[in-house]
Amino acid sequence: MNNYEKPYLVSGRNTLIHKNKKLDLVLVNDDDDPAVIVTRHGVKIFTESVPANRGEAKDRYMEVVDISSSDVFSEVKTLLFIQAINNKEYKVDYSKKGTDLFIRIHQENYI
Repeated sequence: MNNYEKPYLVSGRNTLIHKNKKLDLVLVNDDDDPAVIVTRHGVKIFTESVPANRGEAKDRYMEVVDISSSDVFSEVKTLLFIQAINNKEYKVDYSKKGTDLFIRIHQENYI
């Protein structure tokens, strides 16, 4: 096991906590779902190309997080909560992709 510290924490069954403001998180859920980026300013749909490998992501100050990998949740998620560094918790509902309800603020000042 290496000493690589992840810029996020997994909490519970569907909550991800962003903890490093120097790295943005690019969240990949499923092939059909849009990628989501978590920055220090909030959460939004990621419109650029997803970095192909860790080196490319590092050059762009990003970390690609595959939600369905065994390191994270081990399954594709329909509902995901993200605690961002800007003191807001976001709700990402993949069943509502393509609508205004896909990403919304779930709770302000979660700390």
